Amino acid sequence: MENLSIIVSFELTLDPFYIPPGAKYPIFLFGLFIYMFIAFCNLTLLLLIIMTQSLHKPIYFIMFSLPLNDFVGITSMLPKVLSDIVMETNNTYYPLCVLQGFLIHMYGGGVLFILAAMAFDRYIAICMPLRYNALMTPRFVMGIVSIVWGLDLFFIVLLFSLQSKYSRCRSIILNVFCDNPSLLKMTCDNTSVSNIIGLFTTAMMQIISVCIQVFSYVKILIACLATSRSDAKRKAINTCVSQLAIFIIYEVVGTFTILSHRFKNINADMQKIMGMLIFLVSPLLNPIVYGLNSHELRNNLLKLIHRKISKM
Repeated sequence: MENLSIIVSFELTLDPFYIPPGAKYPIFLFGLFIYMFIAFCNLTLLLLIIMTQSLHKPIYFIMFSLPLNDFVGITSMLPKVLSDIVMETNNTYYPLCVLQGFLIHMYGGGVLFILAAMAFDRYIAICMPLRYNALMTPRFVMGIVSIVWGLDLFFIVLLFSLQSKYSRCRSIILNVFCDNPSLLKMTCDNTSVSNIIGLFTTAMMQIISVCIQVFSYVKILIACLATSRSDAKRKAINTCVSQLAIFIIYEVVGTFTILSHRFKNINADMQKIMGMLIFLVSPLLNPIVYGLNSHELRNNLLKLIHRKISKM
């Protein structure tokens, strides 16, 4: 009985996808290809920023957090899901489940704050171009990056702070990966306080991020309308549209996922797929959008590839 109690306390069962017979390996290989492609793109962007001296600028120091955050997000979720599919095992342990949930929520908050920081940088660059270098000093940029990760860590620690206070009477995670709502569904205690804290942290993270981005983009739009230089206007709009597109896609998928936990009539597999899209869409699109949209990134990548080929 004591051993059974330990198993019930620590070993958890994830709720798997329904996979038709014969589809296991094609799904695994497709998922593995997606993971490897996303990992390759984001790690390439990280290495490019580290290795290229000309990219050691404020915007790229801030942008460095984006592929790093994307890589952590996709790695904390997809390999485990793919392993469960191919091995047909859906077990995990409570500490690992909490760790996965913590990293997943850190990723989600990180996207919001990093995009807000990048929008603020573009506001300074476009609306105050003559003061940009004076304002965006290395110390100030490091302060922005520290605030981004500090706020993210603060809100996610607050979100998970009550997990240890609840007693668990279930051992099934109603998802293919662990997150805070799924962990709370294992308890038979009253989780009203955690639900309020969850809504509060989500609302505050959204408000901070959206307010900074709305302020930045409105100022940029006004500056674009006021300038008569068509090249500067086109460059500014091009930069902002790509960031806004990434943000809107993330918000739509994220909002559906959050709301789906509060409605009972949504198909379980659809809910799981939409939850996974948060970790697939942004990490897949971000390096492609920013890599192709930024002439500096694209040109430096091509130079690096050319140097590597010429040495062979």
